[in-house]
Formats: sequence, structure tokens, C-alpha cells
Amino acid sequence: MTVVALVPAAGRGTRLGLDVPKAFVALHGRSLLEWAVGGLFASGAVDDVVVMVPDELVDGARSLVPRARVVPGGAERTDSVRAGLAAAGRAELVLVHDAARPLTPPAMIARVVASLRGGATAVIPALPVADTVKRVTPDGAVVATVDRADLRAVQTPQGFAADALRAAYDAAPGELATDDAGLVERAGGTVVTVPGDPLAMKITTAFDLRVAQALAEEQR
Repeated sequence: MTVVALVPAAGRGTRLGLDVPKAFVALHGRSLLEWAVGGLFASGAVDDVVVMVPDELVDGARSLVPRARVVPGGAERTDSVRAGLAAAGRAELVLVHDAARPLTPPAMIARVVASLRGGATAVIPALPVADTVKRVTPDGAVVATVDRADLRAVQTPQGFAADALRAAYDAAPGELATDDAGLVERAGGTVVTVPGDPLAMKITTAFDLRVAQALAEEQR
């Protein structure tokens, strides 16, 4: 079964406070996009990678990740994933992976694909929640302490049978979503988990980038 990884990389990353889109931010001399695409291929479990970027950055992205196919993304993440699904053609299995998770271990990516090949329709890597979680009102008053025993923090790549993901997107034509597995859930699909990895952290803020710099230095 052919596995195609989709990498939405059209986000502007405003919370990083930089003047370049987040996927093009440098981490030890390489863009986050290069790290993410390199990890996907290094897993040995991915046949092809499709990257979705803003129109004006297509040529630049192609020069950074020549092994990947680069197509224009959309204004929203869901628009970009739709563009990636169209470019994936007849792929039987697809992954959706954040470019902002540059240090994701290749072994974790391979776990997701192995679960798909084992018959799962939708697979997400997940970690137990370590912090105490409170439910609060809009003004910050605590309503309840949430039992974290059955809570998980979800990472990427998320993996899907391609038909299941396409059907989930078709069932939610105008919906904006940051979690593709959530769309599959709402369409009635079953989502299973595999062990995640702390290294698959998402870079959202300047602090996250500093942490990733330190972790990348350790891997050199």
C-alpha cells in the first residue's frame, strides 16, 4: 500500500514573532520544513511527501525539499490538507504531519504506518497528560479538576486510510479543523493511538523554538 505524507506548511506562525512563515524558520541551519520532510523519509515508511505552502513560496520550498512534491496550500489548514489530498492521487494510506514538529523521531512515524498496515483506519500518536488539568469559566474561575487518567496529548503525523480521510473532509465541507482525526471521529470513524514521543513537540512560540534548538544541538 502506497503511503503519502501531507505536510501543511502554509501557516504564518505569528506567535513566533518572526517575519517568515513558521515552516521556513531556521533550526540549526535548516528550515523546520526540511527537518520535518527529512524525518518522514528517514522513517523508511513513507513513499512520497506532498508539501502545501503559500503560492508565493512554492519555488522556494521546492529548492529546500527537492525530494518532496510542493503544491499551493490554502488560507486555512483544512484548505491545505484538501489540496494535499488532491495531489496524493490514488494513495491508499496518508499521513498528515505538522512542519512545526521538526524533531519527530522516524521510529514514531514508522509506528503510525505500521498500525495502518495492521488494519487501523485512523491512527494518532499520543502522550499521557502530565499536568493537572482544570476546567474553568471564561473569567478564569475553576469549575472542576479533570481526571487526567484517560486524557492524552495528541501529536503528528496522524495516519489514515485515504478513503476515510477524504470521506471525513467531504462530510465537513465548510469546517475549519486543526485536528484531522477529529473530523474522522465526527464522521463516525474509529481512531486508535500509538505511543507518541516528547521529541515530537510542536513549535508554536519563541520559547518552543529555544527548546527545540537545545534538543537539536544534543542530536548533532
